[in-house]
Amino acid sequence: MLSTSSAQVVKATLPVVRAHGEAITGTFYQRMLEARPELLNLFNRANQATGEQRQALAAAVVAYAEHLLGDSPVPFAPVFERIAQKHVSLGITPADYTIVGKHLLAAVGEVLGDAVTPEIAAAWDETYWLLACELIAREARLYHTAGAAEPADVWQHWRVVDRTAETDDVVSFTLVPADGAAAPRHIPGQYVSVAVELGEGRGRQIRQYSLSGPPGAGYWQITVKRVRATGAAPQGMVSTFLHDDVHIGDLLRLSVAAGDVDATAGDGPLLLVSAGIGLTPAMSALEHVAVTSPRRPVVLVHADRSRRSHAMRHRLPRLHTQLDDLTVRLWYEEHPADTDPAGLPAQVATGRVDPDQIPLHPDAHVHLCGPVPFMSHVRQSLLRRGVPAERIAYEVFGPDMLRAAQV
Repeated sequence: MLSTSSAQVVKATLPVVRAHGEAITGTFYQRMLEARPELLNLFNRANQATGEQRQALAAAVVAYAEHLLGDSPVPFAPVFERIAQKHVSLGITPADYTIVGKHLLAAVGEVLGDAVTPEIAAAWDETYWLLACELIAREARLYHTAGAAEPADVWQHWRVVDRTAETDDVVSFTLVPADGAAAPRHIPGQYVSVAVELGEGRGRQIRQYSLSGPPGAGYWQITVKRVRATGAAPQGMVSTFLHDDVHIGDLLRLSVAAGDVDATAGDGPLLLVSAGIGLTPAMSALEHVAVTSPRRPVVLVHADRSRRSHAMRHRLPRLHTQLDDLTVRLWYEEHPADTDPAGLPAQVATGRVDPDQIPLHPDAHVHLCGPVPFMSHVRQSLLRRGVPAERIAYEVFGPDMLRAAQV
């Protein structure tokens, strides 16, 4: 809890910090990465280039201050947990918080200038360290649960034992621990960080990918969509590398499984709703339910550009035979058809998902994964139809975890 004096100062200065948030965080990244260029390996350079990273950090800092003051328009706890989980997948250390704090507070002073009195600097320093200490404590517990004595221990080498082209732009990689150990069992909905050395002086980059295979199968699987350049956004550095340069027999560095969203939570009816590559955790969930509770009623709703772009669709006929009560509803923006050529009994509609047409059991547990606007649209419909908010889980990838909390 903020001290009374600091709370008064933060409340009084919050509008100014909010208004200059992106300038502050932009200055912060510039200062920190100039002083510690090796830290660039931790950050998504595409998000740095588009400005998404600094926008997200500014929003998170302001949101935490609002949370401390009791003025937060959205719950901060889910944002906090997502940040901690992602940090563990990156191997963030307590020392990293000292570096961030030094440059973030210096950036506040640089942007706001003489307006930052010693009292204001002290109040925002206290705010930052309250957040940092909470995250350090939570991450220590997560490292312990993952069996990592040190943050660096989250990283292990895994060998690619299979590579499957799912679509023109999507590839699945099947991996086993390079040391011959058993693959740890993951929870459907969890993800791993993948670190790659890009070569040609481009350094290391890290990305997160959902585990798309069945838990407890003796291997892990990630399914990667090639990110193509669009407008100001460059092509995906890691996805391009994985597609073009990683083959059977190669080694990849993977983190422990992270993420607190269980896509198969509950024991009643299950509704899985996904769009595009957001299908990956849903496939892991289907594989898990097919083995552990095949009589459980499951509805899969998926939106994609077309049948051709629908990754892992070939698995659905098999899963349909393994699950006693699986309903599949597909929405394709292009090339509609009345029946699915893979032999899967499914209803196929044209255009974008109409969430009011999603089959819904009143007791269903729901898992969403896809672009934030898609998830928000579907979630609002489900809430209107009577699904309690606590039975709707969702995962988001990218820097904007605050916006995700507003889904």
